[in-house]
Amino acid sequence: MRQSRLFISMALSGTVAIGSAGLAQADDGDLPRLLVVGTPSAQTGSFASTNGWAAIFQDQTSSAARIVPEDSETQRYKRLTERRDITMSSVSVAEMQYQIEGRDSYAATKPVAQRIIWHHNDTPWGWVVSGDSDIQTVEDLKRGDVKLAQGVFSPVMTRTARKSMPAYLGVSPEKADEVFEYVPASSYVENCRSVVEGKADAAWCSPISSVLSEMEGAPGGIRWLSMDTENKDAWERLLDHSPMTIPTTFTFGVSSAIGVDGVTSTFVYSAPADVSDDFAYAMAKWFHQSYDDYKKTHGLTARMQLDVFKSFVKSSPLPLHEGTVRYLKEIGAWSDEEEAFNQEAIAQVDGWIEARKKAMDEARDKRIVPDPDNKEFMAILERHTEGLETFRSRL
Repeated sequence: MRQSRLFISMALSGTVAIGSAGLAQADDGDLPRLLVVGTPSAQTGSFASTNGWAAIFQDQTSSAARIVPEDSETQRYKRLTERRDITMSSVSVAEMQYQIEGRDSYAATKPVAQRIIWHHNDTPWGWVVSGDSDIQTVEDLKRGDVKLAQGVFSPVMTRTARKSMPAYLGVSPEKADEVFEYVPASSYVENCRSVVEGKADAAWCSPISSVLSEMEGAPGGIRWLSMDTENKDAWERLLDHSPMTIPTTFTFGVSSAIGVDGVTSTFVYSAPADVSDDFAYAMAKWFHQSYDDYKKTHGLTARMQLDVFKSFVKSSPLPLHEGTVRYLKEIGAWSDEEEAFNQEAIAQVDGWIEARKKAMDEARDKRIVPDPDNKEFMAILERHTEGLETFRSRL
């Protein structure tokens, strides 16, 4: 095996152990000389865990790997689909839904079909407050005069603060601006730190992020506001705005979060649908066959196990890449029912992409600027996408 240099933006934290037994060799001819993986910011579990398996990947293949933290979700999408300077993206399925459907700031981006290469992690999310906050329950958020952090770097984070959470609390979108004061945050780290820095009262964060460990150790610490998984009416209202999330009880992450109810938002490695089947096949094969070699490099890489991936497939409305499916069929891990669901998902994605392309063409012909703040353009987009079924987890 060739030992090559790992190109990453920050040094790996912790020690990477490379087992000597069962090292899987991917089909090197089907892998790029440089695999570039885009992730959220350098203080997220996605970035750290991707660095974990990338070191093993380099040792076992003839490819070099570069992990690029890109905090802006829209910029990472453009780098994946327009600039094509990253090969795969670690992205939440909620964000991927927005990218395909052209929601919010994605409305004016280039419509590009995507496919899932492999499962990355199932990330827990919830509302966090400072340890000395007088906000004791999630219901206290709607008492008025409460500052909520709003992650403007991500359309999904913005919708969670402005629509999903108010809906959970029974607050209409029209009343939300009266009940809450929103504090813009330009990055995920800024979003979360705002509660210990006194800028916001509550922030939507993941307990697995390294920045949360830092916050937990701050004077006064942090607390999490439990979102009762038994409150079905509240969850139905939330799912109307965040259809790709699943209610859960936190079982991993910072100690202050254990046992708290929140949501799970799955992260996957995605790529444009037009990347070669051989590339997707080779990556899927390596992820599966080398799992035992990289699973201990980070807590989240353990979630890249085939069984976890297959469990995700049962509820996911998003399509897998044909190369990944080819590998799963080869190892007997793909059923006729899954194939039918995948074909339905492909057709659904293609329907959205085609409709959005027609909207873009019409806007261009009429010299209307594609912009989510342009009412003329949004009217065109809504007309072309009217009647299309939105993506929603199969619970």
